[in-house]
Amino acid sequence: MNLTPPVSVDRASSPERRSWRVGTLVYSGGGLAALYGWLLWGDFSWQLKERTGPIVQVMLGLFKASDFLTALFMILVPAVITMTLCPLVGYCSDNHRGPRGRRIPFLLVTTPISGLALMGVGCAPVIGTRLHALLGWNGSSLNSTILAVMAVFWTCFEIATVTANTVFAGLINDVVPRPLIGRFYGLFRVISLGVGILLFYFVMGHSKEHYLVILITLGAIYTVGFSLMCFKVKEGDYGPPRTDGSKGIGSVFPTIRSLARDCFSHPYYLKVFAFMAVAVTSFIPVNLYMVFAAERFGVSLDGYGKYMALIFAISLVVAYPLGWMADRFHATRVGLGCLTLYAIATGIGFFLVSGPLSFGFMLVAHGVLSVCYNTGVSALGQMLFPKDRFAQYAAAAAFMSSLASIVVSPLVGLLLDWLGRDYRYTFGLSSLLALVALWLGVVMYRRFRAFGGPNHYVAPE
Repeated sequence: MNLTPPVSVDRASSPERRSWRVGTLVYSGGGLAALYGWLLWGDFSWQLKERTGPIVQVMLGLFKASDFLTALFMILVPAVITMTLCPLVGYCSDNHRGPRGRRIPFLLVTTPISGLALMGVGCAPVIGTRLHALLGWNGSSLNSTILAVMAVFWTCFEIATVTANTVFAGLINDVVPRPLIGRFYGLFRVISLGVGILLFYFVMGHSKEHYLVILITLGAIYTVGFSLMCFKVKEGDYGPPRTDGSKGIGSVFPTIRSLARDCFSHPYYLKVFAFMAVAVTSFIPVNLYMVFAAERFGVSLDGYGKYMALIFAISLVVAYPLGWMADRFHATRVGLGCLTLYAIATGIGFFLVSGPLSFGFMLVAHGVLSVCYNTGVSALGQMLFPKDRFAQYAAAAAFMSSLASIVVSPLVGLLLDWLGRDYRYTFGLSSLLALVALWLGVVMYRRFRAFGGPNHYVAPE
């Protein structure tokens, strides 16, 4: 379906027919609705894949992974891949020119890899058991063999997912009109939260017994659904690439030099990256261990799924209004407000949590406020980074966030192992990290105002 009308329509020349322009793309109301429909369908497929993390955590628990190993598996592996791959992919995507655009070719390659690797994670216990028997190893190492097979498939999954994540954000930046970007991300969050409600309410309680069927089904739906979106969304034409003589991934060192010069030489962007990185890590302590914490505080896996469904239901109601607020008041302000409430709530949680009811209450508070923050800042990169080089700046921000995650997540895992898995401390650690992020956010916001602020901002070169 061609989403770009063959003839450019301008508001000034055709006032009776409203249109929206993004570069060479011009949308009528119907064209914009079609674009939204396919992108939201792609996001629905994407979110089915993204919400599999807790199911994989359940599998790690079944096969006796430690808290430290869980941190390495769920945080360190994707973080290292993000740091290694994301900046190069972002740079090459920004500078790629082809008949299908500069984003969609990358998505078409990575989508089937992600889907098949996710199915492989689900099959890992079967594969690991047969491999263990074939090699004749003793029974005590069976769990280690299964975890090793899971790690191989999970690494492949994360390589493809991390690559696609940066490029998908770049596609949205290239095809969605800038005045509507906050509300569009609000709709994205509605889809994400709706998927979360479905999975956590109906599926999570069965993940111990049926993880194989669940992961194979979700991997297949993602592969087909997201690929369909790639064939239906059309990119526009772009100007000449800013390669400075680099030939993409084949010229790694020139590419890295160009990335460093473009993204890490300006003090303002370093402040933006630092704020985004620490804010993301503030959610890690609770998010990474809340499946295990629920069991420790007397909440069943099915009860945990119901709490998560409640979180997503509440967050769904406020998702679009938060997107509107990001467009109206700017994502920086919305993000700082949500982060302030989060720091207060998790600080209280450190002292309050003692049993199933108090844990459930604080889990909901943590979940709603963290989702509100992520919804409010969904379009922050699009609002702050230069449009023509968005993917490489987004990749640089992901690099910094991954570096922070690499430092924080293993330390949290080691601390919890040392404290005898007292998961009450996860709330206190999240509160401390949120306070640090708030301080960095205030510093960043002062420079943001110097470049024009919410109403007249111009991204510095």
